[in-house]
Amino acid sequence: MTLDEHRYAVTVRWTGNRGDGTSTYRGYSRAHDIDIPGLPTLKGSADPTFHGDKTRYNPEQLLLTALSQCHMLSFLHVAVKHGVVVSAYEDRAEGLMRTNRDGSGQFESVTLRPQVTVAAAVDNALMEQLHEEANKICFIARSVNFPVLHAPTTVGPGA
Repeated sequence: MTLDEHRYAVTVRWTGNRGDGTSTYRGYSRAHDIDIPGLPTLKGSADPTFHGDKTRYNPEQLLLTALSQCHMLSFLHVAVKHGVVVSAYEDRAEGLMRTNRDGSGQFESVTLRPQVTVAAAVDNALMEQLHEEANKICFIARSVNFPVLHAPTTVGPGA
């Protein structure tokens, strides 16, 4: 492996066999475990709309989470590069997914709504530039085939 390559491993194990496997559409649970070496197990399922368990994480939520996390980590990186001191960051991200008549579906867009608290006054144009830079270097946003939009706000002195 070179410095340019990064490999990730997860194990997804279906735990929803109620005894008859997938003999009927409603006869099995969508429950599954997501194991990542060295980390606690994530309990996954389908979205409740698709007969999933609302007490477990679903893939749509996890994709949205990955986009939000990636933007935050990328933003914090570019903030340091530009000398902007961030003291808090919270994102209330939303995704729009559409289902098709054939049962397939896809995300149409994701909107990230980061609220960034800065320690000192920062020009709005610079903050916008930082979000644009973060979007350009975010590995996850660069990997999806739908728009990742941003509606940021800045909180702090002079904001």
